[in-house]
Amino acid sequence: MARKVIDEPSEDVVANAKRDRAERRNPFSRIALFIRQVIAELRKVVTPTRRELLRFTGVVLVFVVIMMGLVWALDQLFSWIVTWAFGDDTFSS
Repeated sequence: MARKVIDEPSEDVVANAKRDRAERRNPFSRIALFIRQVIAELRKVVTPTRRELLRFTGVVLVFVVIMMGLVWALDQLFSWIVTWAFGDDTFSS
């Protein structure tokens, strides 16, 4: 199962952001601040376990197969309706 993760910024990131926002910074410091904040957010990312990854992959593959079947069935139905409505001699000269 997925681990419970609380997605809240840490206090130091919030304090730094507020302080930096209050001051007017040059473009290079704003870029550096952005990169620091991105790295801080990336540290919060939780990678799934092997079991979770296999389960998620299975769910996606089953969903794709079901959707392919649905599209195929609708294609067959519409093909039958068009053949019934317009006949089968569309290629005769």
